[in-house]
Amino acid sequence: MQKLTALILSLVLAGCAFPGVYKINVQQGNIVTDEELTSLTPGMPRSQVHAVLGTPLLLNPVDDSREYYVYTLQRAGGDIEEQRIVIYYEGDSFSHYEAQLLEDTPAY
Repeated sequence: MQKLTALILSLVLAGCAFPGVYKINVQQGNIVTDEELTSLTPGMPRSQVHAVLGTPLLLNPVDDSREYYVYTLQRAGGDIEEQRIVIYYEGDSFSHYEAQLLEDTPAY
């Protein structure tokens, strides 16, 4: 009985790490390029910023002066790469942004 249990357990564990299993790239969030960011000008209304960048991924329910655009990429089960952009507003007008962009945008 112990040998049968050990055999079943080893087969189950071997199935989890079977070599040659295809793993896909997982992309999530907003893809924002440097060209899109440079097209933003101070004083743009919020709706125009959304037309250029898309809908923000995260909104702060307490402070609406910031919007967050986040993009993550995991290549074939490897490490997760992250791109973060914070858009700042004064009132309802675009003020400036802070960005940590990826070196390349693999979605294109």
